[in-house]
Amino acid sequence: MFTDSHCHLTFPELRSALPEIRDAMARAQVSRAMCICTTLEEFPDVLQLATDYDNFWASVGVHPDNEGVTEPRVEVLLDLGASPRVLAIGETGLDYYRLGTRSVADMEWQRERFRVHIRAARQLGKPLVIHTRSASADTLAILKEEGEGGTSACAGGVFHCFTESMEVARQALDLGFYISFSGILTFKSAQDLRDVATFVPMDRLLIETDSPYLAPVPFRGKTNNPSYVPYVAKQLAALKSCTVEAIGAVSSNNFNALFKPGNT
Repeated sequence: MFTDSHCHLTFPELRSALPEIRDAMARAQVSRAMCICTTLEEFPDVLQLATDYDNFWASVGVHPDNEGVTEPRVEVLLDLGASPRVLAIGETGLDYYRLGTRSVADMEWQRERFRVHIRAARQLGKPLVIHTRSASADTLAILKEEGEGGTSACAGGVFHCFTESMEVARQALDLGFYISFSGILTFKSAQDLRDVATFVPMDRLLIETDSPYLAPVPFRGKTNNPSYVPYVAKQLAALKSCTVEAIGAVSSNNFNALFKPGNT
């Protein structure tokens, strides 16, 4: 019934408990999960999960926060992304949250990395998994500069773990992107985000855990895992005045429309 569109099952705290997590997923009616890649070094393990289990899929990419790792090139992403078990490119994007002593101008390497992912995604015809934090204006600008705009030639994709404003959501939707909500939606302090979720059309939303992070209420502060994604759906159901089953069905159908797992 439910699909976790973004989780990190290769991270040690989840990989070591995979049998228990899969059992918990089955009990919670979470039938599928997208295993997200954050470095090229990690990719073989991400792909292995998607190869070993027919209800897991993979992405390939280098997270904008990761430094001191192998830098992606278009040719490498094209090669790795050609696997039928790889449904998306990313996670990629921009993150200016931890600049430290650096300026935004110093982050040109991050912007160039983002462009590499966009170009590979367009050539592969596979969607982008976008991470943006404290960088939404540049994220949107680069997508537009690289030709993203909702046409058939575009890669498209999803703004994952959305925490931005209503206006950023509006612009992302105008570019043809989906918007994915995580356990943050259940946090007491997240009323502005709930307002955004109410605004996003049903046919453009996804749900995710971003596990092992951001466990939803009532598990906040604990290690997150894909079996908790129904709690995100429950919050969305309350906002949309529908059943949790309806959110499960709609978000899973949206996952199919964006990532096309039936083609693998």
